Amino acid sequence: MTDAPITDWDDTVLPFQLDASDIRGRIARLDTALGGILEQHDYPPQVEALVAEMALLTALIGQTIKLRWKLSLQVQSKGPVRMIATDYYGPEKEGGPARIRGYASFDRDKLTDGAPIDQIGEGYFAVMIDQGKGMTPYQGIAPLVGGSLAKAAEAYFAQSEQLPTRFELSFGKSTEAGGEEHWRGGGVMLQHMPKASPFAAQGEGSGEVLQAEDLVQGDERENWNRANILLDTVDDLELIGPSLEPSGVLLRLFHEERPRVYDRQRVHFGCTCSEDRVRQSLSIYSAADIETMTTDEGEVTADCQFCGAHYVLDPKSVGFEAETS
Repeated sequence: MTDAPITDWDDTVLPFQLDASDIRGRIARLDTALGGILEQHDYPPQVEALVAEMALLTALIGQTIKLRWKLSLQVQSKGPVRMIATDYYGPEKEGGPARIRGYASFDRDKLTDGAPIDQIGEGYFAVMIDQGKGMTPYQGIAPLVGGSLAKAAEAYFAQSEQLPTRFELSFGKSTEAGGEEHWRGGGVMLQHMPKASPFAAQGEGSGEVLQAEDLVQGDERENWNRANILLDTVDDLELIGPSLEPSGVLLRLFHEERPRVYDRQRVHFGCTCSEDRVRQSLSIYSAADIETMTTDEGEVTADCQFCGAHYVLDPKSVGFEAETS
């Protein structure tokens, strides 16, 4: 355990293992990173909550990827919130921070007064991992089920990866003494690594979407259930902080499971957009195509959906027929 100041745990993910239960996990706290994602947009409250939940899931899941890899989570739905997309960029070097970004596409006129999850209709939850040049990207998809994005992520891991997984999240606007209202979030992820159940491996059973408990048997199921019962006792303030550091939360919840912690990963809000990337994306278009994109002011413009950056380009300088100086 470390003796870092409590506020020094903001925007970090702490990996851990429960030696007595053969379960591993992560505990995350997001503050400035979460604010950076949400402050770029004028989201209605329901959409803010969905993006905050997705960002926490991304930080917890993304911590496992390697240096310079990219993890993307995406929700596509037929509801008022059409899409939520988040990216997690692994550190550029050992000890460096990871970067996270996210945005949502929605129809403001169709939003209801219902709960945030009610703004998402039928659709799917997708996980994509980009391992870099020369490597085939990985993609897995599962239906949106369970009544929350966290439950949809659990179902994804059970169905697509056959890994029993549990998320416990808390997020919202926080006002600390002498400070301004801002977004904070925290969460715990548990994951068991057993062999899949015979029903999962052989394609038998009811045909329904797999749940975590379908994948564990015997002592493994007992260990998994016990860890989940302990996690049920966590409260929102323990998750969000900052009154108790994450290592203290783990000891309070799982002291009999012998928690072992590893190096924490810092997470910053960050975007990879640039003028060069915009030019590259436009390089497939002819001069005639570029002309259709040109504004009345004689400019080609582009906006980053993630960070709000605005790019203004000379139409003669973009496309595969661009003039060279």
